[in-house]
Amino acid sequence: MVKLTVDGQQVEVEAGITVLQACEIAGKEIPRFCYHERLSIAGNCRMCLVEMEKSPKPIASCAMPVAEGMVIHTDTPKVKKAREGVMEFLLINHPLDCPICDQGGECDLQDQAMGYGRDHNRYDENKRAVKDKNLGPLVKTIMTRCIHCTRCIRFATEVAGVDEMGAVFRGEHMEVGTYVEKALTSEMSGNIIDLCPVGALTSKPYAFTARPWELRKTESVDVLDAVGAAIRIDSRGREVMRVLPRTNDDVNEEWISDKTRFAYDGLGKRRLDKPWVRRNGKLQAATWGEAFKAIAGRLNGVPGNRIAAIAGNLIDAEAMFALKTLMGSLGSANIDCRQDGAKLDARVRSSYLFNSGLAGVDVADAILLVGTNPRWEAPVLNARIRTRWRAAGIPIAAIGPRFDGTFPVEMLGAGPTTLADVAEGRSSFAKVLEGAKNPMVIVGQGALSREDGAVVLDLLRGLAERFKLVRDGWNGFNVLHNAAARVGGLDLGFVPGEGGRDLAGIVKGAQAGEIDVVYLLGADEIDSNALGKAFVIYQGHHGDAGAHQADVILPGAAYTEKDGTYVNTEGRVQLGRRAAFPPGEAREDWAIIRALSETLGKTLPFNNLVELRQKLVAAAPTFAAVGEKPNATWGAFGQSGQPGSEPFRLPIADFYRTDAISRASETMAQCSALYVQGRNVGTGTHG
Repeated sequence: MVKLTVDGQQVEVEAGITVLQACEIAGKEIPRFCYHERLSIAGNCRMCLVEMEKSPKPIASCAMPVAEGMVIHTDTPKVKKAREGVMEFLLINHPLDCPICDQGGECDLQDQAMGYGRDHNRYDENKRAVKDKNLGPLVKTIMTRCIHCTRCIRFATEVAGVDEMGAVFRGEHMEVGTYVEKALTSEMSGNIIDLCPVGALTSKPYAFTARPWELRKTESVDVLDAVGAAIRIDSRGREVMRVLPRTNDDVNEEWISDKTRFAYDGLGKRRLDKPWVRRNGKLQAATWGEAFKAIAGRLNGVPGNRIAAIAGNLIDAEAMFALKTLMGSLGSANIDCRQDGAKLDARVRSSYLFNSGLAGVDVADAILLVGTNPRWEAPVLNARIRTRWRAAGIPIAAIGPRFDGTFPVEMLGAGPTTLADVAEGRSSFAKVLEGAKNPMVIVGQGALSREDGAVVLDLLRGLAERFKLVRDGWNGFNVLHNAAARVGGLDLGFVPGEGGRDLAGIVKGAQAGEIDVVYLLGADEIDSNALGKAFVIYQGHHGDAGAHQADVILPGAAYTEKDGTYVNTEGRVQLGRRAAFPPGEAREDWAIIRALSETLGKTLPFNNLVELRQKLVAAAPTFAAVGEKPNATWGAFGQSGQPGSEPFRLPIADFYRTDAISRASETMAQCSALYVQGRNVGTGTHG
């Protein structure tokens, strides 16, 4: 620890931190543009100048490490004059276009010019102009506003892992941009918009649509992947205008993926806003009463073992619990939330969780990736792995198809044979795992959603136990999900009951005429054509794949339009909040199921969301620990046997179009055409 004095106040801080951080610990506000807590120190904006005794001139506090006995002054006339001078230099070439700038109202330069700048300008020379750069369909550039803080360059290089941005020329002629003009090929490029302290980098889809003071801000969680990133949804009336990240160090730090940030325009397109009933082979608009009556008429006299339900990837826990309860009252055990057919064991919670927690990556010293491409399945997790690799140079290996990562990966092999070699100590990487203090294996759905998935899971359990991945204080066995609803569904038991059919059994039964009615709760990732002549009830918010074969369509609410509970890949229970109301006659999913149950004469035992959540917690106590990372008990899981020889596959073929919302998004369609179908170099396409 180091003791120093800040404005007459003695503080004790950790050795190695900067003077700027020490001043903030002492409660002093230090202005800055280039400094950011999660990026390397550049020290090039000079806005954070403070006075240090025995120093002949002010020092840049962001770049100066603390030392014993330092005496720092942050509010002397000398400091004030220095900051005013720096601000004057920064504004020499900055255009006076605040009224038309999308950053207006939330601009660091505006705020700090008011707080630390002069009330006049001594320069009357012409301002320079810089040509705008084309960074793709997501980030808009007005480079004349750039103050050369280099935050975007450091983020792209250090966090996103794409060395595509930099500065050319020197002095007044310096320009920030891509070395060869091209679209940024990172799945996290939108974060440079938040990092930019001026209006040089703004959101292209959001441009000129709203001002920040017009928007209602709602704190929620993302459901477009299984990380469960903390987000803020900004809406105006019924329309979601933008999605921004919130800081949650344990989950997403302060980053979100481009899909999370930009797919919101899909919320307003291809929406289901009224019930539909198929009559004489054609879907026709109907009332809620008519839709419920059609369902009740078809279910009349159908035994429970001929009824099935499948839950989709974006569904909240309340809706799944309501549907599970309804199916139970109808006598059906044919339910499944695993649309991809993953062989996950709901009886042992540690068998399907990211047990170390996402933040556990920060202390891992060896990582084995099995059947996963974290860059596309969980970009925020991928950024954590890259940050850990940059900090400690840890060994990372993978089993499965090659993928374009942002950190060096040793490809060990393609399938279960290689996994068995590692698990039984015959691979060179086995020695790495054996010598590691905090070894970690991350298994994706590409390894588990196969016929022999349970056998692969058994191999992985053996590997975890052999190399002591599981011990007191550490569990390095991690399952990476790509569906926001998956862990919640497994936690509440939305899997086949005794004698029930799983997804494959439901589809096979429908084709054979053994399943008469299939209830698709937002299930768009299955082949609904394979359901044969079964009566299909589709409940969802978009007219996506699941709705095309439906006999009755019930319009539900998207994740931004309802209060819901979601469980992320590490088992952390999180609450989503309603930011806008659903369109037309659409309603919250649990409320639709509750109303249907009354029509069927099987009224569910709750009348509102509070009562439903009480029943949910009583049935699955893990839902009571909101916001906490669980410590699941280790147990036996998997199925012994000989795995197949087929190589693992990667579960996501197109990062930008993985669900009903992103498939309806025009912005994501542009990204898919440019980065995936266009096969740009470095886009994360599979090798």
